[in-house]
Amino acid sequence: MSPFETVDRPDLNQLHDHGNPEMEKAILHHMPDLTRIQNVAKAMKQLGDPSRLRIFWLLCHTEECVSDISLLVGMSSPAISHHLRLLKDAGLLITRRVGKEVIYRAADTDLVHELHKTIETVAKITCPD
Repeated sequence: MSPFETVDRPDLNQLHDHGNPEMEKAILHHMPDLTRIQNVAKAMKQLGDPSRLRIFWLLCHTEECVSDISLLVGMSSPAISHHLRLLKDAGLLITRRVGKEVIYRAADTDLVHELHKTIETVAKITCPD
């Protein structure tokens, strides 16, 4: 079911049918569970900040250390570290250690892939070439 599809609905010109058990069952069948909704909300909250959105987009395309991210986005290393911690806590980033350096990249999850696609799509719509 696409986000814009509706469960079989009666004619929209009719009065609203309160308490229709079949309609309620069909809608609830497609509604994500509370845990999934909370995970999506946590991720969306972190991506609501333009700096974190930019860092997330970057790390969907490459893996980088704090100092390189700092240079690429023009922010201080402490600010980058703060944003990276929030993105990692939201499950959007993963890390690996190379010697003393920590390398960040986008997590390989369905949520991250869909968020990345959404960002790309919205960017094309709002900022056409």
